[in-house]
Amino acid sequence: MEQIIAKGAEAILVHKDDKLIKKRIKKSYRIQILDEKLRKSRTKKESKLLEKASKFIPTPKIISSNENNKEIIMEFINGKKLSTHLDSLPNAIEICNTIGKQIALLHDNDIIHGDLTTSNMILSKENKVYFIDFGLGFESKKPEDKAVDLHLIKQALEAKHFQNYKEFFSAILEGYKISKHHSLILNRLKKVEARGRYKQQTC
Repeated sequence: MEQIIAKGAEAILVHKDDKLIKKRIKKSYRIQILDEKLRKSRTKKESKLLEKASKFIPTPKIISSNENNKEIIMEFINGKKLSTHLDSLPNAIEICNTIGKQIALLHDNDIIHGDLTTSNMILSKENKVYFIDFGLGFESKKPEDKAVDLHLIKQALEAKHFQNYKEFFSAILEGYKISKHHSLILNRLKKVEARGRYKQQTC
């Protein structure tokens, strides 16, 4: 039995037999040949990124990937989406520290998630934090890209967990200190945030 559990701008997620199927949907506003090429390349890229990330942090295991069908079949992670549950968890600070450590592991291996929000994190029954949806991810050695990734999670926390976001983000930064380049990246983060404040002031 198939059940659509999410529908985004680029893909739909289907839960079937303890598996999650990510199907990239056609875009009628694109030229058909371009649309085919984009969906195929993005399916391939996300599969490769998930495979690489799984060596360092908890991610859904890929069962199969079909570029022609623009589908990725992966294990379904049964747990709590942190966007809904983080604020009420008694060990929320510890979880945020774990999130910081896992972001550091990704960045030390030049993986940029690209959409770091608690909507893309699931706390499993085994108390592991799974990162999901690498659809906007890419590989990069640039400190700027890693700093922007951290800036994204800070913005997401402020928007979704505004009552606790300062404590949560502090715990994430504490966990991030396991990164061998944490000083460089955190200094770059300050510059990213300063640019954002400057833009707000000039708008």
